[in-house]
Amino acid sequence: MVKMPFRGSAAANTTLHLCLVLVLMVSSPSCLVRRRSITRKGGAPTQTLLTTDKESLMQEIAQQYAAIQSLNATVDMVPALGSANKGKITEYKDVRAFILFRKPANIRIIGLYPVVRNKAFDMVSDGSNFRLFIPARNRFIEGANQLQAPSPNKLENLRPQHFLEALLVRPIDKSRSEETIFENFTDEDNAAYILSVITPNPLGGPPVLERQLWFERLRLKLVRQLIFDHGGDILTDARYSDWQYYDKVPCAKRIDINRPKDEYGVVITVVKMDINTPVTDDKFELAQPEGTELQVLGAPKPEAPKGAPAQPTKKGNGKK
Repeated sequence: MVKMPFRGSAAANTTLHLCLVLVLMVSSPSCLVRRRSITRKGGAPTQTLLTTDKESLMQEIAQQYAAIQSLNATVDMVPALGSANKGKITEYKDVRAFILFRKPANIRIIGLYPVVRNKAFDMVSDGSNFRLFIPARNRFIEGANQLQAPSPNKLENLRPQHFLEALLVRPIDKSRSEETIFENFTDEDNAAYILSVITPNPLGGPPVLERQLWFERLRLKLVRQLIFDHGGDILTDARYSDWQYYDKVPCAKRIDINRPKDEYGVVITVVKMDINTPVTDDKFELAQPEGTELQVLGAPKPEAPKGAPAQPTKKGNGKK
Protein backbone atom coordinates (compact mmCIF):
# COMPACT_ATOMS: atom_id res chain seq x y z
CA MET A 1 0.00 0.00 0.00
CA VAL A 2 1.35 3.40 -1.00
CA LYS A 3 1.30 5.96 1.76
CA MET A 4 0.25 9.45 0.76
CA PRO A 5 1.92 12.36 2.46
CA PHE A 6 -0.23 13.83 5.20
CA ARG A 7 -1.73 17.28 4.89
CA GLY A 8 0.62 20.13 5.64
CA SER A 9 3.82 18.19 4.98
CA ALA A 10 6.62 19.74 2.89
CA ALA A 11 6.34 16.99 0.27
CA ALA A 12 2.62 17.64 -0.17
CA ASN A 13 3.12 21.39 -0.58
CA THR A 14 5.87 20.89 -3.16
CA THR A 15 3.76 18.42 -5.18
CA LEU A 16 0.78 20.80 -5.14
CA HIS A 17 2.88 23.74 -6.32
CA LEU A 18 4.33 21.74 -9.21
CA CYS A 19 0.91 20.61 -10.33
CA LEU A 20 -0.41 24.18 -10.31
CA VAL A 21 2.53 25.41 -12.37
CA LEU A 22 2.08 22.63 -14.96
CA VAL A 23 -1.64 23.31 -15.26
CA LEU A 24 -1.09 27.03 -15.79
CA MET A 25 1.63 26.47 -18.39
CA VAL A 26 -0.55 24.08 -20.40
CA SER A 27 -3.78 26.01 -20.16
CA SER A 28 -2.49 29.59 -20.55
CA PRO A 29 1.06 29.82 -21.89
CA SER A 30 0.67 33.44 -23.02
CA CYS A 31 0.18 34.54 -19.43
CA LEU A 32 3.51 33.15 -18.26
CA VAL A 33 5.79 33.55 -21.30
CA ARG A 34 6.72 36.94 -22.73
CA ARG A 35 8.49 37.06 -26.07
CA ARG A 36 10.28 40.19 -27.29
CA SER A 37 12.37 40.99 -30.33
CA ILE A 38 15.94 42.18 -30.01
CA THR A 39 16.69 44.99 -32.43
CA ARG A 40 20.32 46.03 -32.70
CA LYS A 41 21.55 49.29 -34.16
CA GLY A 42 21.66 49.05 -37.95
CA GLY A 43 19.69 45.82 -38.14
CA ALA A 44 16.10 44.59 -38.44
CA PRO A 45 14.29 42.81 -35.58
CA THR A 46 14.33 39.52 -37.49
CA GLN A 47 17.86 39.81 -38.88
CA THR A 48 19.99 36.76 -38.17
CA LEU A 49 23.49 37.32 -36.80
CA LEU A 50 26.29 36.18 -39.07
CA THR A 51 28.95 33.74 -37.91
CA THR A 52 32.62 33.41 -38.77
CA ASP A 53 35.93 32.32 -37.28
CA LYS A 54 39.22 33.90 -36.32
CA GLU A 55 41.07 32.91 -39.47
CA SER A 56 38.43 34.46 -41.75
CA LEU A 57 38.57 37.81 -39.95
CA MET A 58 42.37 37.83 -40.03
CA GLN A 59 42.28 37.08 -43.74
CA GLU A 60 39.82 39.90 -44.41
CA ILE A 61 42.06 42.46 -42.69
CA ALA A 62 45.13 41.16 -44.54
CA GLN A 63 43.39 41.31 -47.94
CA GLN A 64 42.14 44.84 -47.42
CA TYR A 65 45.59 46.02 -46.32
CA ALA A 66 47.26 44.36 -49.32
CA ALA A 67 44.73 45.88 -51.74
CA ILE A 68 45.79 49.46 -50.94
CA GLN A 69 49.18 50.63 -52.19
CA SER A 70 48.34 54.34 -52.26
CA LEU A 71 45.37 56.62 -51.78
CA ASN A 72 44.40 60.21 -52.51
CA ALA A 73 41.43 61.35 -50.46
CA THR A 74 39.42 64.52 -49.96
CA VAL A 75 37.75 64.49 -46.55
CA ASP A 76 35.76 66.60 -44.15
CA MET A 77 37.23 66.74 -40.67
CA VAL A 78 35.87 67.69 -37.26
CA PRO A 79 38.92 68.10 -34.99
CA ALA A 80 38.35 68.16 -31.24
CA LEU A 81 40.56 69.12 -28.30
CA GLY A 82 40.08 67.76 -24.79
CA SER A 83 39.13 64.32 -23.51
CA ALA A 84 36.19 62.45 -22.02
CA ASN A 85 38.34 61.74 -18.95
CA LYS A 86 38.44 65.47 -18.16
CA GLY A 87 34.80 66.01 -19.07
CA LYS A 88 35.38 68.72 -21.69
CA ILE A 89 35.71 68.45 -25.48
CA THR A 90 35.86 71.40 -27.90
CA GLU A 91 35.00 70.66 -31.54
CA TYR A 92 35.93 72.65 -34.65
CA LYS A 93 33.48 72.20 -37.52
CA ASP A 94 33.85 72.16 -41.30
CA VAL A 95 37.57 71.57 -41.86
CA ARG A 96 38.35 70.34 -45.37
CA ALA A 97 41.46 68.18 -45.68
CA PHE A 98 43.46 66.25 -48.27
CA ILE A 99 45.17 62.97 -47.43
CA LEU A 100 47.93 61.40 -49.51
CA PHE A 101 49.36 57.99 -48.68
CA ARG A 102 51.87 55.67 -50.30
CA LYS A 103 53.29 52.45 -48.93
CA PRO A 104 55.20 51.64 -46.93
CA ALA A 105 54.55 54.62 -44.64
CA ASN A 106 54.54 57.96 -46.48
CA ILE A 107 51.60 60.15 -45.55
CA ARG A 108 50.71 63.82 -45.96
CA ILE A 109 47.68 65.65 -44.58
CA ILE A 110 46.76 69.24 -45.48
CA GLY A 111 43.92 70.91 -43.55
CA LEU A 112 42.01 74.04 -44.59
CA TYR A 113 40.09 76.45 -42.38
CA PRO A 114 36.30 76.64 -42.72
CA VAL A 115 34.76 79.15 -45.17
CA VAL A 116 37.94 80.97 -46.23
CA ARG A 117 39.78 77.68 -46.90
CA ASN A 118 43.20 79.05 -45.97
CA LYS A 119 45.74 76.43 -44.90
CA ALA A 120 45.30 75.47 -41.25
CA PHE A 121 48.08 72.89 -41.10
CA ASP A 122 50.33 70.81 -43.33
CA MET A 123 52.03 67.70 -42.00
CA VAL A 124 54.02 64.89 -43.55
CA SER A 125 55.75 61.73 -42.32
CA ASP A 126 58.00 59.03 -43.76
CA GLY A 127 57.12 56.55 -41.02
CA SER A 128 59.99 57.53 -38.70
CA ASN A 129 59.98 61.33 -38.56
CA PHE A 130 57.38 64.00 -39.20
CA ARG A 131 57.14 67.69 -40.10
CA LEU A 132 54.24 69.99 -39.22
CA PHE A 133 53.65 73.54 -40.50
CA ILE A 134 51.11 75.77 -38.71
CA PRO A 135 50.80 79.02 -40.72
CA ALA A 136 48.63 80.85 -38.15
CA ARG A 137 51.42 80.51 -35.58
CA ASN A 138 54.23 80.90 -38.07
CA ARG A 139 55.67 77.72 -36.59
CA PHE A 140 57.39 74.74 -38.20
CA ILE A 141 57.65 71.64 -36.00
CA GLU A 142 59.66 68.51 -36.68
CA GLY A 143 60.64 65.45 -34.68
CA ALA A 144 60.25 61.70 -34.29
CA ASN A 145 56.91 60.00 -34.80
CA GLN A 146 57.21 58.34 -31.42
CA LEU A 147 55.68 60.67 -28.84
CA GLN A 148 57.93 60.62 -25.78
CA ALA A 149 55.79 62.79 -23.51
CA PRO A 150 52.50 64.59 -24.28
CA SER A 151 52.82 68.36 -24.65
CA PRO A 152 50.43 70.81 -22.93
CA ASN A 153 50.05 72.32 -26.41
CA LYS A 154 47.74 69.82 -28.09
CA LEU A 155 48.90 70.77 -31.59
CA GLU A 156 52.37 69.51 -30.73
CA ASN A 157 50.88 66.07 -30.05
CA LEU A 158 49.65 65.69 -33.63
CA ARG A 159 51.36 62.90 -35.55
CA PRO A 160 50.52 61.78 -39.11
CA GLN A 161 51.05 58.18 -38.00
CA HIS A 162 48.07 58.44 -35.67
CA PHE A 163 45.87 59.01 -38.71
CA LEU A 164 47.62 56.32 -40.75
CA GLU A 165 47.24 53.54 -38.19
CA ALA A 166 43.51 54.28 -38.05
CA LEU A 167 43.01 54.69 -41.81
CA LEU A 168 44.92 51.55 -42.77
CA VAL A 169 44.50 48.73 -40.26
CA ARG A 170 47.59 46.54 -40.08
CA PRO A 171 47.16 42.77 -40.48
CA ILE A 172 48.39 40.34 -37.85
CA ASP A 173 52.18 40.14 -38.11
CA LYS A 174 53.57 36.72 -37.18
CA SER A 175 57.13 38.03 -37.68
CA ARG A 176 56.57 40.22 -34.61
CA SER A 177 55.38 37.18 -32.65
CA GLU A 178 51.84 38.57 -32.57
CA GLU A 179 49.23 36.15 -31.27
CA THR A 180 45.46 36.50 -31.29
CA ILE A 181 42.55 35.70 -28.99
CA PHE A 182 39.09 35.31 -30.52
CA GLU A 183 36.02 36.31 -28.50
CA ASN A 184 32.28 36.22 -29.24
CA PHE A 185 30.79 39.21 -27.39
CA THR A 186 27.05 38.77 -27.97
CA ASP A 187 24.23 39.67 -25.61
CA GLU A 188 20.98 41.67 -25.77
CA ASP A 189 22.83 44.93 -26.44
CA ASN A 190 25.94 43.81 -28.32
CA ALA A 191 26.74 41.47 -31.16
CA ALA A 192 30.42 41.53 -32.05
CA TYR A 193 33.47 39.39 -32.56
CA ILE A 194 36.59 40.73 -30.85
CA LEU A 195 40.06 39.88 -32.11
CA SER A 196 42.66 40.74 -29.46
CA VAL A 197 46.28 41.01 -30.61
CA ILE A 198 48.87 39.99 -28.00
CA THR A 199 52.59 40.78 -28.33
CA PRO A 200 55.69 40.00 -26.24
CA ASN A 201 56.47 42.58 -23.59
CA PRO A 202 59.61 44.47 -24.67
CA LEU A 203 60.34 45.17 -21.01
CA GLY A 204 60.06 41.52 -20.09
CA GLY A 205 57.35 39.76 -18.17
CA PRO A 206 53.99 38.51 -19.45
CA PRO A 207 52.73 39.39 -22.96
CA VAL A 208 50.78 42.62 -23.39
CA LEU A 209 47.56 43.53 -25.18
CA GLU A 210 48.51 45.65 -28.20
CA ARG A 211 45.27 45.99 -30.17
CA GLN A 212 41.65 44.94 -30.31
CA LEU A 213 39.64 44.67 -33.53
CA TRP A 214 35.85 44.66 -33.17
CA PHE A 215 33.62 43.24 -35.96
CA GLU A 216 29.84 43.67 -35.80
CA ARG A 217 27.88 40.50 -36.53
CA LEU A 218 25.17 42.00 -38.76
CA ARG A 219 27.53 42.39 -41.74
CA LEU A 220 30.89 41.23 -40.30
CA LYS A 221 32.47 44.65 -40.84
CA LEU A 222 35.17 46.26 -38.71
CA VAL A 223 33.56 48.82 -36.40
CA ARG A 224 36.28 49.57 -33.85
CA GLN A 225 40.03 49.39 -33.32
CA LEU A 226 41.61 49.96 -29.92
CA ILE A 227 45.37 50.45 -29.61
CA PHE A 228 46.95 50.20 -26.16
CA ASP A 229 50.23 51.16 -24.54
CA HIS A 230 52.23 48.67 -22.47
CA GLY A 231 50.40 49.78 -19.32
CA GLY A 232 47.00 48.91 -20.80
CA ASP A 233 45.86 52.51 -21.36
CA ILE A 234 44.12 53.38 -24.63
CA LEU A 235 46.31 55.25 -27.12
CA THR A 236 43.88 55.23 -30.06
CA ASP A 237 40.17 54.49 -30.17
CA ALA A 238 39.07 54.40 -33.83
CA ARG A 239 35.48 53.67 -34.83
CA TYR A 240 34.38 52.81 -38.37
CA SER A 241 30.99 53.14 -40.05
CA ASP A 242 29.24 53.45 -43.43
CA TRP A 243 31.45 51.01 -45.32
CA GLN A 244 31.57 51.61 -49.07
CA TYR A 245 33.62 50.52 -52.07
CA TYR A 246 36.24 52.86 -53.54
CA ASP A 247 37.85 51.49 -56.71
CA LYS A 248 36.51 48.05 -55.70
CA VAL A 249 38.21 48.22 -52.30
CA PRO A 250 35.99 48.30 -49.16
CA CYS A 251 36.71 51.28 -46.90
CA ALA A 252 34.84 53.02 -44.10
CA LYS A 253 33.43 56.38 -45.20
CA ARG A 254 33.40 57.69 -41.62
CA ILE A 255 36.21 57.19 -39.10
CA ASP A 256 36.06 58.61 -35.58
CA ILE A 257 39.59 58.79 -34.11
CA ASN A 258 40.21 59.58 -30.44
CA ARG A 259 43.58 59.94 -28.70
CA PRO A 260 42.56 60.24 -25.01
CA LYS A 261 46.09 60.52 -23.57
CA ASP A 262 47.03 63.21 -26.11
CA GLU A 263 43.66 64.90 -25.54
CA TYR A 264 42.60 65.33 -29.13
CA GLY A 265 40.45 63.57 -31.66
CA VAL A 266 39.04 63.95 -35.15
CA VAL A 267 36.06 62.68 -37.12
CA ILE A 268 36.93 62.00 -40.77
CA THR A 269 34.23 61.71 -43.44
CA VAL A 270 35.39 60.76 -46.92
CA VAL A 271 34.15 63.04 -49.71
CA LYS A 272 36.19 61.47 -52.49
CA MET A 273 38.90 58.82 -52.56
CA ASP A 274 41.06 57.38 -55.32
CA ILE A 275 42.96 54.20 -54.53
CA ASN A 276 46.21 53.02 -56.12
CA THR A 277 46.75 56.09 -58.29
CA PRO A 278 50.42 57.11 -58.73
CA VAL A 279 51.78 59.46 -56.04
CA THR A 280 55.22 60.97 -56.74
CA ASP A 281 57.99 61.64 -54.22
CA ASP A 282 57.61 65.42 -54.35
CA LYS A 283 54.11 65.14 -52.86
CA PHE A 284 55.71 64.10 -49.57
CA GLU A 285 58.26 66.94 -49.41
CA LEU A 286 57.56 69.70 -46.90
CA ALA A 287 60.26 72.35 -46.58
CA GLN A 288 60.35 74.93 -43.82
CA PRO A 289 59.00 78.24 -45.15
CA GLU A 290 61.35 81.18 -44.86
CA GLY A 291 60.82 83.33 -41.80
CA THR A 292 59.03 80.67 -39.74
CA GLU A 293 60.03 79.62 -36.23
CA LEU A 294 61.57 76.14 -36.09
CA GLN A 295 60.77 73.88 -33.17
CA VAL A 296 62.49 70.50 -32.94
CA LEU A 297 60.64 68.22 -30.54
CA GLY A 298 62.85 66.10 -28.36
CA ALA A 299 65.95 68.23 -29.04
CA PRO A 300 68.05 69.10 -25.97
CA LYS A 301 67.83 72.69 -24.78
CA PRO A 302 70.86 74.79 -25.79
CA GLU A 303 73.36 75.39 -23.01
CA ALA A 304 74.38 78.89 -22.02
CA PRO A 305 77.79 79.84 -23.47
CA LYS A 306 80.72 79.51 -21.08
CA GLY A 307 81.69 82.74 -19.37
CA ALA A 308 78.30 84.31 -19.99
CA PRO A 309 77.21 86.58 -17.15
CA ALA A 310 74.50 85.24 -14.93
CA GLN A 311 71.08 86.74 -15.34
CA PRO A 312 70.41 89.31 -12.59
CA THR A 313 67.64 88.41 -10.19
CA LYS A 314 64.86 90.83 -9.52
CA LYS A 315 65.01 92.48 -6.14
CA GLY A 316 61.97 93.21 -4.08
CA ASN A 317 60.95 96.62 -2.72
CA GLY A 318 60.95 95.55 0.88
CA LYS A 319 61.96 98.11 3.49
CA LYS A 320 65.27 97.78 5.30
